[in-house]
Amino acid sequence: MAAEGVPYGVPLSFGYDGEDTLYFMFLGATTELRKETYAEQADVASFTTFDIGQDGAWRSVIVAGPLKRIEIDEWDSARESLADNAYQSNLLSEYELQENPNVWALKVQERSGRAVGQQ
Repeated sequence: MAAEGVPYGVPLSFGYDGEDTLYFMFLGATTELRKETYAEQADVASFTTFDIGQDGAWRSVIVAGPLKRIEIDEWDSARESLADNAYQSNLLSEYELQENPNVWALKVQERSGRAVGQQ
């Protein structure tokens, strides 16, 4: 994400719907709301993830697309995707649904990746 021309990258737990949407939940917000500020100002965001096997083989995926805060009617899809894929998805049970959940969706418009070694 970028705000006013300044890039900001943070490690994020994510959920993937298996098609074209990644979901991110911002928990434990700081008083500066830095993630939210950057997300609100970003027209397009990119996300990178990777997997490294014990044998040293690895693969990566890079996606990019528009980022927006989800609406309340998108909560079920987001929650299901996060529960299936997110790191520490058990935190979802502690998260109370609000009228405007702090969950963001990235619609994948571009994707690339690489794999090295056996997979």
